[in-house]
Amino acid sequence: MGLKAVKFGGSSLASASQIMKAAAILASEPDRRYLVASAPGKRSGSDAKITDLLYQLYQQRGGDYGPTLALIKTRYTEIADELGVNVDLNTEFVTIEEHLTAADDAQYFASRGEYLNSLLIAAYLGWTFVDAAAVIRFTDSGDLDADQTDRLLKEALLTVDRAVVPGFYGATAQGKIRTFSRGGSDVTGALVASAVGADVYENWTDVSGILMADPRIVDSPGPIARISFTDLRKLTYLGASVLHEDAINPVRVLGIPINIRNTNRPLDEGTWIQADAGTPDSTVDPQSTIPAIIGLAGKTGYTAVTVHKAQWSGSVGVGSGLLRLFDEAQIIVDLVMTSVDTYTFAFRCDPTSLESLLIRIGTLDPDSVEIRDGLALIGAVSSRTVASAVVSARLAQAMAAAEIEVVVASSGDDTHIVAVDESDYKEALRGAYLGLT
Repeated sequence: MGLKAVKFGGSSLASASQIMKAAAILASEPDRRYLVASAPGKRSGSDAKITDLLYQLYQQRGGDYGPTLALIKTRYTEIADELGVNVDLNTEFVTIEEHLTAADDAQYFASRGEYLNSLLIAAYLGWTFVDAAAVIRFTDSGDLDADQTDRLLKEALLTVDRAVVPGFYGATAQGKIRTFSRGGSDVTGALVASAVGADVYENWTDVSGILMADPRIVDSPGPIARISFTDLRKLTYLGASVLHEDAINPVRVLGIPINIRNTNRPLDEGTWIQADAGTPDSTVDPQSTIPAIIGLAGKTGYTAVTVHKAQWSGSVGVGSGLLRLFDEAQIIVDLVMTSVDTYTFAFRCDPTSLESLLIRIGTLDPDSVEIRDGLALIGAVSSRTVASAVVSARLAQAMAAAEIEVVVASSGDDTHIVAVDESDYKEALRGAYLGLT
């Protein structure tokens, strides 16, 4: 297959035994030469993620942080002892404790999970450790400096045969540690894959690829074998928890496919994310048993505002004018539905922004404004094996069969969204999955 950049998630590196599994995967293919490591995740349901403990440590600065620091020390010491590596953890923890009294911010402490785990893993593998602070560059305002990062990564990685880079964090040119948002190790992995010109970016986790729906809600959802970057972006935006959304662009622009794999089932093929999106096929029988969707996702916390005024329909600029009011109130609209003289918008926002929006809408002197909060959006991305109109009809039938009230609905060429009451969310998601697969 060619050169591979590999990222292992927190569950895949939660203990020495998991790290050994990851090491075996790396050794099974010599082309796996660049590893991005996460902080140790949970070893069991009652366990704590190291990153959460580090945030807790930061919150306890100035108080009794000793027990939390001891928990973190014990976790890493156990990993080091079981791996049989000789890394001076005492010096590292002295440095961390010094930062507790130096008024450093939370991002420094959060980054130490990946940093320490990567030190141990590099020692165990005998690979070169490359500190992300030296190669992932952030601006002073906290944004990723993509060009500088790519240059620094190339300089550091293309001169070594095999390297371990901590995920999740980087630093400004002045050395101040900055982090991505949660899940940011995915982004680091993509940046490394891009910089080294990898043929594949492998993302190893605790599931065998991406599932068609949330398994916490839908029983045994089917796997997605292949999905385009575009469709993954849609599912992620609709609420699917797959990859950090910023992890897609660095590899997409170079055509580097992503392969989501399971550390605990390394022979499973997983999910391939690639450029080819396929084309719609409108000739499929509407009664076909072919799954109508690639995937299904949803989010709660939505509000719907319905605005009505007589004679609006047929007037130029009403819709764009209403959307401009949302822009002014700094609100992103996720769904719009229109009927005669009526516009309905679904969105998420805080109470202050909503109040600002309603004041602006009032300047249009509408006949009525209805507000409904406590909504959830459920979105389906068409598989392109079934016509879009068929998918829309199946989704409506599924909601009717489940006796779910649809507050707002919208269908594009390959994305179909319904808004339902939050109390109906899980049942609606289950019904949509059954009706569309």
